[in-house]
Amino acid sequence: MTMTEKNSAGKSAITLTEEQKYLFDTRGWLLFPSVLTDTEISEMKDYCYRLRQDGASLPLHERSSIGGPLLSLADHPVVLAMMNEFVADPHLSSETGYGFRLENSFLALRKAGDTNFGPHGGGGLLSHGYNSHLYRQHENSVYAGLSRAVWGLNPVKKGEGGTKFLTGSHKAAFPAPASTQDEHSPLWEEYECPAGSVLFFTEAITHTGAKWTNTEVDRVAIFNCYNSIGSRWHQWEPNSDAVATMSPLQRSLFRPVCCQDNLV
Repeated sequence: MTMTEKNSAGKSAITLTEEQKYLFDTRGWLLFPSVLTDTEISEMKDYCYRLRQDGASLPLHERSSIGGPLLSLADHPVVLAMMNEFVADPHLSSETGYGFRLENSFLALRKAGDTNFGPHGGGGLLSHGYNSHLYRQHENSVYAGLSRAVWGLNPVKKGEGGTKFLTGSHKAAFPAPASTQDEHSPLWEEYECPAGSVLFFTEAITHTGAKWTNTEVDRVAIFNCYNSIGSRWHQWEPNSDAVATMSPLQRSLFRPVCCQDNLV
């Protein structure tokens, strides 16, 4: 068994600390602040606005949230570290193929007043195997199939529209209280971060979007969802021409869903 140690750009996966692994396991979400450089943020944000406002000006295979400079987010060294630890199958990982899949990606670009509050997820520790929204743990080992990476290209201030969580609910035995249908319930936990940060969470946790109230900047974020090689939830498919332009290692993110003989 060989976990993929370097991404398609030849950069090594970061090393997760004991604290980071513990927090993700107990809370169900983990924030890495200020991961991207100012240059990367500017280039990616410009691409997002062009994609949303003038997408027809881009080649067809680049009209998505894995196009242009955004593709580098798909297998960023921070992503590689988190997926290797919590999602990847070590038997299907190698230096030439990732042990996890990128199965969904979209751009969220919202202005002040836009909302998408809709709590979902939770209780993943008790989910059936056919439901990808599950969470499994053994001593010193966690499997969090269907985990999300949210790249924020503008700062997020607490209480102004970032993703909300019922922290720890990925292990909950009881359903979320009715009070959490109120966006302002004190049970919801929020985060704040500078531009260029990335937030990871297991889809097994109860979570929701919120009303964006920041009047200074828009909500500009890339939501990438990862799953195991042998499981699938979303119907989303990347543009085949886009995949054809990727490196072999990046293409392994989109290989067929099966376990047998699926080692690159």
